[in-house]
Amino acid sequence: MILSARNLYKSFGKNHILEGLDLEVAPGKLYGIVGENGSGKSTLLKILVGQWRPNRGEVIVHDKIGYCPQKVTLFPHLTVDEHFSFFAAAYRLKSEVLQESKQHLTEYFSFGKYLNEKVAYLSGGTAQKLNLCLALLHNPKLLILDEPYNGFDWDTYLKFWEYVGKLRNENCSLLIVSHFITEKQLFDRIFTLENGKLI
Repeated sequence: MILSARNLYKSFGKNHILEGLDLEVAPGKLYGIVGENGSGKSTLLKILVGQWRPNRGEVIVHDKIGYCPQKVTLFPHLTVDEHFSFFAAAYRLKSEVLQESKQHLTEYFSFGKYLNEKVAYLSGGTAQKLNLCLALLHNPKLLILDEPYNGFDWDTYLKFWEYVGKLRNENCSLLIVSHFITEKQLFDRIFTLENGKLI
């Protein structure tokens, strides 16, 4: 397994969000999680990536994780290229690895022409492309995505699913969280988060 979550509990005061939730992620698989607003999807993701701690239970991670949150977490006064350098430093990537990965991702998702553009001037869709590429920059073995295709145009949407297939062929797993799941036939398993547990 790449990731195992066992018996997760999370509460905020008297509001119980997760109630003994379990999840295992195997290599090369595509998982989906759906649920109503307020069901705890974002809370679960923040616990899985280590941003929040559960009240009880544990998350065991066996390899690198890439995380693409729903809210684009970028710096408006930095350029696209500066974002790549910033995240590469955080991932401790060597310069040649950064250059190779950056070139591959910007060419694949067709936004290399924006490298010197400040994020503040990007469209929402282009900013979301950058958000995705930064999560992929260090070649993770598990990619966790929260509403990943919000703001994508049709061409980028198709490119995204094409890239999902490429990642799975490389034994990378993906966990996609959304209000609704498209392309259901591509998923190995789709869970519903309900009453604090995955069904």
